[in-house]
Amino acid sequence: MARKSSKRSSSKARIHIKKKNRGKLRATTKTKKGKNIPVSKLEKLKKSKNPKTRKRATFALNARKWKKGGS
Repeated sequence: MARKSSKRSSSKARIHIKKKNRGKLRATTKTKKGKNIPVSKLEKLKKSKNPKTRKRATFALNARKWKKGGS
């Protein structure tokens, strides 16, 4: 019996951030919309006591390394 392929392929997998959580890291850093959050601020936030802030900062640092732009 043949197996169905997964709907998501590794090359087209997208990260979904819930609408209610979008912009929360930017609000924490008090960075204006449209500006990049400085790496120095993200590095400081990675050491935060708040686990959610740490997770968001780590995600943001990792996302900087991803290939940007559509094909």
